[in-house]
Amino acid sequence: MHTVRRRRSSASAAVLLAAVFLAGCAGAGGSGVGEPELGPVGADPATAGLSFPMDAYTDTEAERIRMGQVQQTLVSRCMARYGFTYEPVRPAEPAGGEGAEDRHRYLFGLADPVRAAAHGYDRSAGSGTPAKPAAPQLSDSAYVVMNGEQPGARGGTAPDAATEEEAAQLDSGLTAAGRKVPAGGCAREGYRKLYAPTRDSVDLLFTFGLASEAHDRSKQDSRVVGVLKKWSACMDKSGYGGIPTPYDVVDKLGLDEDKAGPKAVTAAKADVACKREVNLVGVWAAVEKAYQERLVDEHAETLALYKKQREARFKLAASLA
Repeated sequence: MHTVRRRRSSASAAVLLAAVFLAGCAGAGGSGVGEPELGPVGADPATAGLSFPMDAYTDTEAERIRMGQVQQTLVSRCMARYGFTYEPVRPAEPAGGEGAEDRHRYLFGLADPVRAAAHGYDRSAGSGTPAKPAAPQLSDSAYVVMNGEQPGARGGTAPDAATEEEAAQLDSGLTAAGRKVPAGGCAREGYRKLYAPTRDSVDLLFTFGLASEAHDRSKQDSRVVGVLKKWSACMDKSGYGGIPTPYDVVDKLGLDEDKAGPKAVTAAKADVACKREVNLVGVWAAVEKAYQERLVDEHAETLALYKKQREARFKLAASLA
């Protein structure tokens, strides 16, 4: 993973200690120390209307599907170099469109009263189940080109490379149609050309990691801890005691086997009502946004590079259309 360290000034130790102390007391958002100051706290905002700094670096569902198609096209073109016709496996389109994408729908647990009343905790209800693409049938020779190893070989032992630039210097030890098979085969080449063409390519999961880190930090923030206690107390009054967070409802109430049944729907309605009563989504979203802003500032250089590389992926996708 590509990381960049922030430069620090050459201030004296005494000045640094004073700055840390003051930042801790004030909770300055950009200091990286203490709890960050919050921007506006929405009043029970709908999850579809939430936006976070990391959204600017995250593919939408449509973009994710498009990138999957581009990757398959690159694999197909690689296979063609060795005389194999490979029909790209198209990523499944989401069924039953529900309008604008709600990428943060379950970030803080179930929050939509309409969905709670209709489907309880069944996340897949109403959206259908996309058909899973069939796995391609490959001859032994095509398998070698696709995977960069012989059929039956022990997985993980064949030469591979993290980036396409590195792969150009690596010998897979395999040939087909008089050509060297790329390290990791066409499957890996398709991925590398799209997501890791050069040695400075930022890991595809870098931004996901930052968003996850911000979420983990937010869960420990005193303001989130406080609103969770209020939500838990509300749930207790509604007859659902001993549930510390919205992520624990299904497990604590034993709803795994029937997430859309009457019991689940009743609990879901109480869950969402309590979230609205204590403004859990509004408070937690504001806190999470503050931690994301801090991480964006801390990793600005790497994120700028990631954004540039992401734009290059989109340009590649357009050229293959």
